[in-house]
Amino acid sequence: MWDKLRSSFAMADCDADPQIMVWAHRYTQNPQRFEQQMSDALPQLIYVQQAAEKHDVAGEFVLLPWVESQYHPIPGHRNLPAGMWQLVQSTAHHMGLHMDRGYDGRLDTSAATDGVMDLLHGYHDQLHDWRLVDYAFNRGEFGVQRLVQQHGLPPDEPAIPKWPVPKVTREHLTKLLAISCVVRDPSRFNVELPTLPADQHLETVRIDHGMALSLAANQAGMETGALKRLNPALQTNFLNTDAQPHLLMPHRNAELLRNAMQIANDQGMVASTSDNTPLPAAYTDQAYSTPTDAPRIRTHVVKSGESLWQIAHHYSVSMSTLERLNHLHGKALKPGQVLKLDPPG
Repeated sequence: MWDKLRSSFAMADCDADPQIMVWAHRYTQNPQRFEQQMSDALPQLIYVQQAAEKHDVAGEFVLLPWVESQYHPIPGHRNLPAGMWQLVQSTAHHMGLHMDRGYDGRLDTSAATDGVMDLLHGYHDQLHDWRLVDYAFNRGEFGVQRLVQQHGLPPDEPAIPKWPVPKVTREHLTKLLAISCVVRDPSRFNVELPTLPADQHLETVRIDHGMALSLAANQAGMETGALKRLNPALQTNFLNTDAQPHLLMPHRNAELLRNAMQIANDQGMVASTSDNTPLPAAYTDQAYSTPTDAPRIRTHVVKSGESLWQIAHHYSVSMSTLERLNHLHGKALKPGQVLKLDPPG
């Protein structure tokens, strides 16, 4: 993965400017801390790499969220930038990202990453220089276009163009080249780059109907909190597909969720939301709620692949209680089986 990223680099190397090395050493002055930070960011980094490859964007920009936020989904209070890409509202609107009280597209890793990569590709089509693409991302497209009109395209050297731009803009490019330098030659800085098993690589799962996040997490074999952390754009506990028609999760969990949704569709399990939109029952809390004809006794219909532990964990009851109420005593669960969750009376 790292070799593939290095091969996609398109800008200057470590020794092109002394400030690049200054920032590279600053990033890695505590090697153990750097390695942990990079390990924490790796799932998102690999996801961004795949998007950059799809949009034909230089590999250095895979590391742009490191400069912006270290891949953290920073919330945007008031008019401040938000998300791991640190997008302001005007840029987000231009990219077509939706924002309201229940959803902030700048925090949607999938939508924001795809939008940013499309934006960067468009900048390069206009400016023909990846250094200027970084300037445009930091300062704004039109400001850089005016500089091109006034000064023409900068020469290949120096690596950091000597243009009349704010210090923060010049430093932004320097930082991007610095973290790229560390990735290019980690042994030079006494660090090792982490790896991630393929089944933990992030991918999006298309969701066709509204879904309670607790149910999505259960079907994907995840903790609800972990699913929320990977989908920070959602401000509520229910996925509204009008705003975000997908969920981001590791590949191994994505396969479980897709299978669960397919089984629900095949079985024709239908419920109804508050606006009377038909939904497969497994997509809502209907599958976990109290039947109307027995208001004081909860039941649960076993879905394919569910374990007794998952059901007990979801309802906060013990496995021994479920075994006793349903006379299981070690018997395997069967899809469609109805389990009592509470003692009668």
